Amino acid sequence: MTEQNTRQGIILMIVTTLVFAVQDGISRHLVADYPVLMVVMIRYWFFGLFVIVLAARKAGGVLNAARTEQPLIQIFRGVLLAFEICVMVTAFDLLGLVESHAVFVCYPLLVAALSGPILGEKVGWRRWSAIGVGFVGVIIVLEPGFGVFAIEALVPLAAALMFALYGLLTRYVARRDSSATSFFWTGVSGAVVMTGAGIWFWVPMAPDAWIWMGTLCLTGALGHYLLIRAYEVAEASAVQPFAYFQLVFAAAIGLLAFGEVVRLNVAIGAAIVIAAGLFTLWRERRNR
Repeated sequence: MTEQNTRQGIILMIVTTLVFAVQDGISRHLVADYPVLMVVMIRYWFFGLFVIVLAARKAGGVLNAARTEQPLIQIFRGVLLAFEICVMVTAFDLLGLVESHAVFVCYPLLVAALSGPILGEKVGWRRWSAIGVGFVGVIIVLEPGFGVFAIEALVPLAAALMFALYGLLTRYVARRDSSATSFFWTGVSGAVVMTGAGIWFWVPMAPDAWIWMGTLCLTGALGHYLLIRAYEVAEASAVQPFAYFQLVFAAAIGLLAFGEVVRLNVAIGAAIVIAAGLFTLWRERRNR
């Protein structure tokens, strides 16, 4: 793995977190008035159509994009991600963006720590140190209080566990499948399962809500493709520290768009986890 690939993976991860944060803000806005399953279902309709059209325009067409030696894992990835999105969007409605992400932010630690035993990637002591420092930052973010440790906090925690597993599986299938194949199965599997679950919750949407829905669809497709690319070009343990940027972006959106409060401990904890990520980048460059 070259330094250029590591740097590219890190940049892709940071951009991914920004897209996901914008997407989360739009999701919170929509589910205040419409059912979660319906919102996620419509998003996946666009996502599924998008990946099919994209595959059809490339050499070999849809059949080539769908070709995989590990279909069960690919399908499971797609279904798992769809369910994770439903769980996390529900958390936004229960806790808001800031507190939901204050819990969800632990998922990169899970991915980075498990990338060694599950994926066989090398995780040196310096990277483990950075992960540990990041975990201290998470503890500071999760300052004991009723809001964070209420029973509702189990919702974003469940989403974090699901997304960590999705990330590891994405890295695993990338060893034998292209990003185009993973992208195809992510969209199609999610669209099928969400149609079966969400069609029963359909309600009419206002014209302005459709504008927000269209924007959500675009950010959804873009964000997941960027994430797949990030895992494909760099080791999961190298890019994961930079996923913490999503906490900063989501907190900013929560503060500016929804009037949420960013407590001092959240700001301090975010600064620590970002510093841990920057230290990891510095060590990668020095070693190469």
